[in-house]
Parts: sequence; C-alpha cells; structure tokens
Amino acid sequence: MKSPIKNKINSVFIPVTDIEKARQWYSKMLGVEDGEIHFGHLFAAEMEKGSGMILDEMPMWRDENGELPTLDVPAVQFGTDDIQASYQFMEDHGVELVTEIQYDHFFVFKDPDGNMLMVCAD
Repeated sequence: MKSPIKNKINSVFIPVTDIEKARQWYSKMLGVEDGEIHFGHLFAAEMEKGSGMILDEMPMWRDENGELPTLDVPAVQFGTDDIQASYQFMEDHGVELVTEIQYDHFFVFKDPDGNMLMVCAD
C-alpha cells in the first residue's frame, strides 16, 4: 500500500515566546510582510516560495515552569541569492551569528528566542 501521507512539507513551526515581537523581528530580518495570527498564539507567515512558516508560542508544549524549548540545531533553512550580503545584513542588525559563512554556502544564526536557523545560498 502506498502511503497516504504526501511527500511534501506544508509548514515548519518555530517556537517563540512572544508572537508579536517574533512577528516583527522575522518581518524585519526576512521581509515577511503578510500573515495572520490564529488562536492568539500562532502567526502563519506568507512566504514567497516553498514551505510555510508558522511562529508559535506553543502553549501546549511548554515545560512545568512554562519554559519553551528552542531549536538547538539549525532545523530550518532560509534561501538567499547573495550569502555575503545576507551575512552582512544579519551582522549589521545585531543578530547573533553562530557561525561565519561556511564553504561559501551557508551560515547559522539565532533568533531572539535562541532558535538556531540557517541561511543557505540557493
């Protein structure tokens, strides 16, 4: 039997502590201009291409102290046509850069919640 699950990623979820602050930061850093807040804790960003991105306060997944887990490895990758300019943009805006540009192809950074994310040349 063929799997009824599609070979397709619809969206990625990024855990954030404050939906409005996260929406503003991702808008500034990634140019996310549109999207909708759902249920008071999800922001479904309108992305140009590829999979969707959902910023989520994740009330259901917090620990007993109300703490939110972060992505401690770069599980989400954003594309760029200019890796040098992207790195410089992040540096100019005070984003915490985890790595320098690796192999002239990618670098890793952290969002304000400490999630590790990647930018990679298309």
